[in-house]
Amino acid sequence: MEDGLGAALVWLDYAAVFVFGASGALAAARRKHDIVTFTFFAAVTGVGGGTLRDLLIDAPVFWVIAPEYLIAPLAAALAVWLFGAGKARLFILTWLDALGLCAYAVVGAAKALAFGVPAGAAVVMGVLTATFGGVLRDVLAEEPSVLLKREIYVSAALVGAGAFVILNVAGVPQMPAALAGFAIGLAVRAGAILFRWSLPGFPGRTTTDESD
Repeated sequence: MEDGLGAALVWLDYAAVFVFGASGALAAARRKHDIVTFTFFAAVTGVGGGTLRDLLIDAPVFWVIAPEYLIAPLAAALAVWLFGAGKARLFILTWLDALGLCAYAVVGAAKALAFGVPAGAAVVMGVLTATFGGVLRDVLAEEPSVLLKREIYVSAALVGAGAFVILNVAGVPQMPAALAGFAIGLAVRAGAILFRWSLPGFPGRTTTDESD
């Protein structure tokens, strides 16, 4: 799977673990936890989505067979601990998170397809890979879940993973399909960040914290 996706996307996979780990550490920072809790939050957030995917598709858990993946969230926790969480860093992290989200969505879907998962389920695996770590982070930090926000986030992962799987099934080579899925997902997420795109809520509801 990794050879098919190419070295660039593999590095994005590692980068996704790092930025999601950093978001977990930032959640710990807001609660003023100690360095051990920083590390725990970062690790759970960084590898949570991929762990769930591997368990569901009956694959070896990726960080168990490749422990170097754990270095990324640990480094993220240390970086947040040492350098803090200023406004500029949060801005940069938002965009790194967008890159990680879309890369993880495609990588997750690709791995599911490689293990013989049907196309529709592979899209779901891509979404879970990209978003479940954030859900765990929010639960641990007792913060509103990303699933309950109207801002387009989960939908960007869905679009990216879906585009990749559709192109793959249509016979497009895996690398171009992966790059296209990544780019499409990132375009949707970038629109949400820059222009505050959101999906319409249920008619008659006035709350602003509904799922996208």
